[in-house]
Amino acid sequence: MFKKMLFGLLLACSFSAAANIVVIVNPSNTSSVNAEELVRIYTGRSNAFSAVNLAESVPLRAQFDEKGVGRTSAQLKAHWSKLVFTGKGTPPAELASEEAVLEFVANNPQGIGYISADKVTSAVKVVHTIN
Repeated sequence: MFKKMLFGLLLACSFSAAANIVVIVNPSNTSSVNAEELVRIYTGRSNAFSAVNLAESVPLRAQFDEKGVGRTSAQLKAHWSKLVFTGKGTPPAELASEEAVLEFVANNPQGIGYISADKVTSAVKVVHTIN
């Protein structure tokens, strides 16, 4: 009985740890972003925005790579390495924290980034949610 209760508690905690990820832009930006456009932006096939990424050490980065872009972090790193090597692209700048992403997007009309849904402020506009 105790093991079942403990398992249930651990399972509930693991679901709450996986927060919704939101894609944010500057409030002055009127563009819309769907899942396909998000993939194009974060794989270098669209330069409609000035994209930023979280640092690889931030756990939300791996979640975004898999759920938002549909690739593992290793696959995206290899993808960007090839583009950089051939001179066909530059990966999004990496920022150290969600707060830094918020600040960048709030201060850049073409900025786009992602953060946990619970970190959203009125300084940015949510254009896409990733569950």
